[in-house]
Amino acid sequence: MDETIIIACEERLRTAMLSSNVEVLEELIADDLIFVNHFGQILSKETDIEAHRSGNLKITGIDILDQRIRLFDMLAVTVTRVNLTGTFGTPFEGEFCYTRVWQCRIGKWQIVSGHCSSVA
Repeated sequence: MDETIIIACEERLRTAMLSSNVEVLEELIADDLIFVNHFGQILSKETDIEAHRSGNLKITGIDILDQRIRLFDMLAVTVTRVNLTGTFGTPFEGEFCYTRVWQCRIGKWQIVSGHCSSVA
């Protein structure tokens, strides 16, 4: 396996988040996703995608500051530090670190788990 596949998946995700492209998000996020946000809340795929679908979450900028990738057979772990801007009820801007676990299922890479931390 090559890192370029995961880099491409991460870029597709970034682009989908910026445009709230629910169709692409549905494809990239596994149905059984477990995601912990920066408030410590455990979210499902449905909750994550609904924020985009409803328009409640509007991400206007995702600037990648650093990204590390580790490959394991049919799994990949990414750690990405970003500057994130947008609105979710009120405007926000901050530095966050995302950890994502990607798994290749039936030839498709999907996020099965993730975690977000606010960087102080």
